Parts: sequence; structure tokens; C-alpha cells
Amino acid sequence: MKLGLNLGYWGAGNDAANLELAKEADRLGFSVVWAAEAYGSDAPTVLAWVAAQTERIDVGSAIFQIPARTPAMAAMTGATLDTLSGGRFRMGLGVSGPQVSEGWHGVRFDKPLARTREYVEIVKKALSREKLRYEGEHYTLPLPDGPGKALQLTVHPVRDRIPIYLAAVGPKNLELTGEIADGWLAVFFSPEHSADSIASVKAGREKAGLTMDGFDVVPTAPLIVGEDWKACADPVRAYAALYVGGMGSRKQNFYNNLMVRMGFPAQAEEIQEKYLARDYTGAMAAIPLEFLDATSLLGPKERIADKMKALAGAGVTTLSVSPMLQDLEQGIAGLRTAAEALDLAGVGS
Repeated sequence: MKLGLNLGYWGAGNDAANLELAKEADRLGFSVVWAAEAYGSDAPTVLAWVAAQTERIDVGSAIFQIPARTPAMAAMTGATLDTLSGGRFRMGLGVSGPQVSEGWHGVRFDKPLARTREYVEIVKKALSREKLRYEGEHYTLPLPDGPGKALQLTVHPVRDRIPIYLAAVGPKNLELTGEIADGWLAVFFSPEHSADSIASVKAGREKAGLTMDGFDVVPTAPLIVGEDWKACADPVRAYAALYVGGMGSRKQNFYNNLMVRMGFPAQAEEIQEKYLARDYTGAMAAIPLEFLDATSLLGPKERIADKMKALAGAGVTTLSVSPMLQDLEQGIAGLRTAAEALDLAGVGS
């Protein structure tokens, strides 16, 4: 198992600290640093900035939003980032959610699985540098009734194949991820509750005539180091409440549904009710300690090492940590502790 760093969203006032965290992860031998986008900072700009100031670590999008750019634009961006970084780019893609897709990008959130399949096929075709022709339900290239012509990507990526990851939560999306992608970007991943998700990914691999060999399972885990693991859980509550309670509508929230599948249906409902009522303090308080512990790295180095063993045993191949503390010194100390815990666990690769 390798280590990664997830910087999350940019522009929250901690950008300089995030850059220093990325540099420290590079020095420590972490394999990849990820940046996200929602409706604030965009991921490609951040990744270019980080790549320019690091040497060995890969840079990855977690995620590029599918409704935010055409598949050809995603291929252009990926090829450019790969050349600028010297072959260090990983492309993570995801459909986002209906509120962002329709409210921010003006793209209908319909048939997300079929749209994702076509999108990835076009991205791969464009990156292969063959002339881009495609006929699908959602995309047709070139358009048949105009002056458009089949074009070829003019930029040569450093590598013949840029790895593509999908962010997936539900069973059908997980199966699709296993079938068409090189890796899975997971959230709220728990070793104790991961068997069904891994099985869905494996089913997709088998559908494509592939095994799990070489497939990258990449959960992001909040990281808080300290002697009292229960106290360490408190800084994670705002993050968990946002996703479980507020990332989506009352009827459609993938993260809330995931919490239900993990065995916390009543708590998931309470968190959402309070969050949507803007009782954020109440929503944070309603998150079960067991859920936070199951999906985070909390406590002293030895306890974190034990969790790393469990994660590796569950099939995780790259563990991306997300320091929840805004203090740079504590964040850097957390990354160093994570590296030491991986050595202690004896599951590093």
C-alpha cells in the first residue's frame, strides 16, 4: 500500500499551507497528491501549480467534474498536465451531483452511468491521438449536420496511457468503475464495511475480462494524530456532516445513502434533517463516533498503523490522507506520522 495526500478544495485561506503539505509529501515519498473541485477552485490550475513546485510526486484530479468540461477538453487538459509534470498526472473523473451539475453547470443529471461510460471512452480515444470520431447516446463527434471534422490531439502526453480513476459510491457505479477505469476514488471507506463495494468493483473487472491486479483502490481518510483518539474525531465532524447532511438534496445524497448501507440509517436521517435545517452544530453532534472511527485515521501512531493494516487487508492500494487541521506544523507532523505508521504496519510498497 502506498500513501497519497488529498488537499481537497483550494481557496479556503490555507493555500500556502496546502502547497507546503504537498512539498512535504513529495519529500516523504508519497505517491500522489490530489486536488478537488466543486463550484470554487478548479482542479487543473491547482495541479499545475503544485506540479511546478514538486519533483517526484504524481498529481491527480479528485475529481474533474464530468459536467464541467467536454470529454475532449478533459483529454486536452490531461495531456497538458502530463507534459508539464513530466508524466506525473492521474485523471480522476466524476459526475458530481445533481445540484452542482444542473445548478452550476447547467447540465442535466440524467443517466449518469451511460454518460460516464461514453465520456471515458472519448477521453481514452482522444488521448490515444487517433482522429476523434464517436457516435453515442450522449455524445456525437463530429456533429453530423455541420462543418465539423474529426480532429487529432496535437499534444503528446509523456506516457502512452494516462491512468483514469472514477469517483464512485453506489454499487452500479462501482461496477462501471471496475470495468472501464484504472482506479477507484473512494470516500468514507471502512475496512469493516468494504466487502460489498470491493465485490462490485471486482464484478466490473471480471466483466471486462480483467482481475484486480494493477487496479488502484484509493480511499481518502481524514487524518488526526493525538493521544486521545476520541478527541481526534471531533475535527472530522464538520467534514462528515457536510457530506452526509448537505452534499445533495433530501431525496438524492449519495453519501447519506452510503452511511445507511454501512448500518447507520437513523443517524443518517437525523444528520440530514438537522443539516438541511441549518442546525450544523446538531448535525455534527449526531455523527456516530463509530462512523468517524471506521472511516478516519485517528489517534497515536500505533493505532493509525493498526488501521493501515486493516485497510491494506481490505484491498486498499493507495491510502490518501487528508489532514483536518489548518495549522501547518500539525499538518506536516501528521504526514510524517502517517509515513512512520505505514512503516510500522509493514504494509508499504
